[in-house]
Amino acid sequence: MNVFKTFKFIICTRHLNAYKPTGAVRYCTRALLNSCEATSNNLHFRNMDYNARVAVCQFTAKNDKEQNFMVCKHLIERASEDGAKMVFLPEACDYIGESKEEIVNLSEPLDGPLICRYRELAKAQKVWLSLGGIHEKANNGKVHNSHVLINEMGELVAVYRKLHLFDVEIPEKQVCIKESDFVEKGREIVRPVPTPAGKLGLAICYDMRFAELSVALRRLGAEVLTYPSAFTFATGAVHWEVLLRSRAIENQCYVIAAAQYGSHNKKRTSWGHAMVIDPSGNVVAQCSEGTGFVMANIDLSLIEDIRKSMPVDKQKRLDIYPELLPLAPVAPGTGSYQEQYQFGQVSIPETHIFYKTDSTMAFVNKRCVVPGHVLVAPLRPALRLQDLTPSEVADLFLVVQRVQQVMEQMHGCSSTTIAVQDGPDAGRTINHLHVHILPRKQKDFLNNDDIYHELQKHDKDETKPWRGLEEMGSEASVLRERFQ
Repeated sequence: MNVFKTFKFIICTRHLNAYKPTGAVRYCTRALLNSCEATSNNLHFRNMDYNARVAVCQFTAKNDKEQNFMVCKHLIERASEDGAKMVFLPEACDYIGESKEEIVNLSEPLDGPLICRYRELAKAQKVWLSLGGIHEKANNGKVHNSHVLINEMGELVAVYRKLHLFDVEIPEKQVCIKESDFVEKGREIVRPVPTPAGKLGLAICYDMRFAELSVALRRLGAEVLTYPSAFTFATGAVHWEVLLRSRAIENQCYVIAAAQYGSHNKKRTSWGHAMVIDPSGNVVAQCSEGTGFVMANIDLSLIEDIRKSMPVDKQKRLDIYPELLPLAPVAPGTGSYQEQYQFGQVSIPETHIFYKTDSTMAFVNKRCVVPGHVLVAPLRPALRLQDLTPSEVADLFLVVQRVQQVMEQMHGCSSTTIAVQDGPDAGRTINHLHVHILPRKQKDFLNNDDIYHELQKHDKDETKPWRGLEEMGSEASVLRERFQ
């Protein structure tokens, strides 16, 4: 039985309605091949330099994992035949359960049989796969809602765990929906991933309502924002397209949104309308009804043109309002790390750093005033706090905040001394701005302010030995696990 319905060919406008329809591709719509640009009062046309061909899917998942996989397998194979370099599947492409218990019981770890089958399929078809939402088994009796990327070699290259969970309680209407009852929320933004379709920013469904995430992904270099979804039918008609087009326009990115469609069970129906939106906010491809996919070409040169013609990112008034900064750590062992980091007149081995962002590092201390005494510093060799840019200041203290929380948990305390010796006259001996984080316990000093006297002299007392490199590396290794 053919699971596909042929979609209607949808002609969408961009700029001044200068598209020329090229005809429908089998089971899909094709992104249109020409565009025009307005220059003064004249029009000139250009051919688009396409970079990648993608397929964006929709179908109706049930609680039968095998049936769902076979539908997705057929979609992927047909999309590959039509020349797709990357195939996007919706949220909950593995299954949609009928109860919380079933959702948890059907879940698998990322090394489970289902992901292995998708990895084999990607390798066999030589396509990248975006598995828009897999129920990943967690360790606490819950699941992660995980967006998984697999490359054409069958390698798992990225996992994003949904940050925003839908929880709402309205007692007077007897409404209580808590996704957090069975889904463990994600803890960090995943850096955009280079793919054949450009640098992909990963998100899932409800995330589209939080513009802050898309802005953060754009700042990290995203060219394409992805929102695989199982969007409710009730809100889909009024919110779905509006939200997706808004994210495309404000970030000048492509938006790709694979979608669940139709009735999954007696309690749940999804809106569908999987679509691709260009950086100007035009819907260039959209599924109609049923199971199938649409094809679109991602033109990265269009992103560059639009950002040049309307440079909103360069015209933000960061002197009036703060810049939105993602707290997106670089995982240890990635190419973004290096063997040594300069810290004033000394260097810090990579093995002593336990947390790092694009502009800040956190590392263990060579001589501690109290147990858990660690340091946070900008990567750039800034001497004073006033030397940092607003974005560097924000990132520095976001890292301080997170490190403080972890150190208090590890050392069983609820107070911390946070100190900045901003210059040599303030007691600093290292010519590099840094923040001291010192977990505190009751009566750890006879007089509470004695800690400042110790801090001023702790690295000048030659009678006390320095900590060994191995000891410091072991501490950093333990701390690093707390930030995964």
